[in-house]
Amino acid sequence: MKILEHGFDDATAVLTLPEKYRKRLRTTNAIERLIEEIRRRERVIRIFPNRESVIRLVGALIMEFDEKWTSGRKYLDMTDYLALSKEHFKKNQKVVRIGN
Repeated sequence: MKILEHGFDDATAVLTLPEKYRKRLRTTNAIERLIEEIRRRERVIRIFPNRESVIRLVGALIMEFDEKWTSGRKYLDMTDYLALSKEHFKKNQKVVRIGN
């Protein structure tokens, strides 16, 4: 019960977001797809000569996915989220006065 109580806020954090973001952010489909693609390409190479070559492959794949997400059909349209974030920041901003 202690573990459940301790992690409850983290587990339900997605519920504070607008409804249209919840479906995409509550699942791990995007991460699973990226890992699947890394594994597919890794099977072709089989043996990496050094650690840096693995980092280059994974980095290139992540950059490729990022380019697809930002230039093609957007996985998440962040305009509503940014507006909500600004609104939340304004509500919770404390005024700090310096001097008199």
